[in-house]
Amino acid sequence: MNQHQFDVVVIGSGPGGYVAAIRASQLGLKVACVERDRLGGVCLNWGCIPSKALLKNAEYMNFLKHADDYGFGIKNIEIDFPKVIARSRGVADRMSNGVAFLFKKYKVTQIKGWGALKNGTTVEVKDEKGTVTDVITAKNIIIATGARPRQIPGIEVDRERVLTSTEAMLQEKKPETMIIMGAGAIGIEFAYFYNSYGTKVTIIEMMNRILPVEDEEVSKELARTYNKEGITLLTETKVLSAKKKGKGVEVVIEKKDGTKETLTADVALNSIGVQGNIENIGIEAAGIVAERGWIKINKYCQTNIPNVYAIGDIAGAPWLAHKASAEGIVAAEHLAGHHTDGVDYAGIPGCTYCQPQVASIGLTEAKAKEAGYEIKVGKFPFTANGKAHGIGKAQGFVKLIFDAKYGEVLGAHMIGPDVTEMIGEIGMVRALEGTGKSIFKTVHAHPTLSEAIMEAAALAYDECVNF
Repeated sequence: MNQHQFDVVVIGSGPGGYVAAIRASQLGLKVACVERDRLGGVCLNWGCIPSKALLKNAEYMNFLKHADDYGFGIKNIEIDFPKVIARSRGVADRMSNGVAFLFKKYKVTQIKGWGALKNGTTVEVKDEKGTVTDVITAKNIIIATGARPRQIPGIEVDRERVLTSTEAMLQEKKPETMIIMGAGAIGIEFAYFYNSYGTKVTIIEMMNRILPVEDEEVSKELARTYNKEGITLLTETKVLSAKKKGKGVEVVIEKKDGTKETLTADVALNSIGVQGNIENIGIEAAGIVAERGWIKINKYCQTNIPNVYAIGDIAGAPWLAHKASAEGIVAAEHLAGHHTDGVDYAGIPGCTYCQPQVASIGLTEAKAKEAGYEIKVGKFPFTANGKAHGIGKAQGFVKLIFDAKYGEVLGAHMIGPDVTEMIGEIGMVRALEGTGKSIFKTVHAHPTLSEAIMEAAALAYDECVNF
């Protein structure tokens, strides 16, 4: 058994954990990171990164379907589906290896195994057999153990026919039919991917619209697109059960009017939220408080034990990689004694990488009104944007919401081409306390998609000349 002493030990190497470890090391601290699997966690290996590789493939697939619109006579397209999957795995491997390189560069010690707190200053590491291999004593501990797909009573996930997102990105044979349970970002993205390759997709959502956390107009626009592409949307519908049945799956649903129906498909995907990995990591032994399955933290990511921090999915919503990274930097800087204002949770953007893409930040129009703001709203369609027409994607809109009194950017909601790349402009404007006028008085290059942001702001102030 190995004995270690560090200034900081991080449990988990996802986008929160590895960022926290590197930042703490940059600040002159001696750092270890405990990881049981591949560096980079779920995001780099089984989530954000490989799924975006798959979605890019799907985008090309859709281009090939409509190649004639661009003057290409492409016939008899052959699909090597295992190669599609293999490309995404290669991308994930490169990113994971990149974290290993960064650990060496910044002198972060990697310790392989399952880490658990013995108390507020000690972490015990076990191997696959449950044997203790390392005991680490540290002044500060950062818990970054992430989350996993939520287990719902009645949904019997067997990872063969009833899948999680991990198995959904490892299918070597395209299913002919698929039922997706949950219309959040994960469900919506996989629906787009599989539909692009010809799978008949049905989405089941308990709320009254897909992407229910987004602005209602965005949800409606995406629903129109998905309906047009042949995806079946069953909203206000509850999943009662899902299980393997023969060589497929059987899903029992209950509609708004109380009627029940049994659906069948080749496979089903459980994408109804996540739950924190709080079990078997020693939070009880250390006296750390958890509420409703998530570790409770303050604005500096400290738990109720001041030298123990929790970041990323384990600390609750929003369950986003960039939120985890932001918390990792805050935790590292705070424990190192550097000034930090904490994480601006209102300034965290959300993105869904289907086509058309969806991106948002801040309040929806409904939430802004509920909060009592008098608002100005500017909504500019991509049908009036020259670049969107040039690339053949004149679909969707940019919607900006401003406080009528001060011009503050309360929220931005976009659906259309490459909007996940555009949302950062709004994040910067909000961080710098810019106003609607500061957006449309800033000269945007022409022709660009980002002109839609300028035009939406101008519309809110009745100064738009292009719509």
